[in-house]
Amino acid sequence: MQLDMSTVKFSSHGLICAIAQDHATGEVLMQADMNEEALQKTLETGYAHYYSRSRKCLWKKGETSGHVQKVVSATFDCDRDCILLGIEQTGAACHTGARSCFHDPVIETKRGGLTFLGELERVVEDRKANPVEGSYTAYLFGRGIDKIAQKMGEEAVEVVIASKNEDKDELVREIADLTYHLMVLMESKGVTLEDVCTELKRRHK
Repeated sequence: MQLDMSTVKFSSHGLICAIAQDHATGEVLMQADMNEEALQKTLETGYAHYYSRSRKCLWKKGETSGHVQKVVSATFDCDRDCILLGIEQTGAACHTGARSCFHDPVIETKRGGLTFLGELERVVEDRKANPVEGSYTAYLFGRGIDKIAQKMGEEAVEVVIASKNEDKDELVREIADLTYHLMVLMESKGVTLEDVCTELKRRHK
């Protein structure tokens, strides 16, 4: 993709702020700098490149660790001096090994629902790839789709029953059970949250 760089408001140091956000969940993963070359490389290759002020050089995210960032979308802010990258993150975004660089809260708040669903999706995926003894999720995958589908049916019925009562807490618990088993079913069939969101967006026209 060719971009008219004259429309980008680089700082006096030739940099713009770049924010990497999980495309599926909206979770903010990291912030870094881009110079003109890094921005152009990102747009040309489809993978995030940044500029290191300390090393004074261009670098591709994940080039040595394998934790690359595939760019799905890129959006400038109103001043065109900051770019938001919607990415698919492989592995950890933070050099500490954490999923996100933003893990040192100053003001505690409830985590966003979509963000947690993304975390749950990754946990379920890991349990399938790396079974842990005693894990209920690994047990379900071990039993196969028939068992998973059976549990989905049972949990769906329990949600229906709970919805006929006046106990909101009970309904929340049953919906949580259903959601978890749905995530297991999705993973077993290779369906991602992104697939579902894409279909919902297609319908929302």
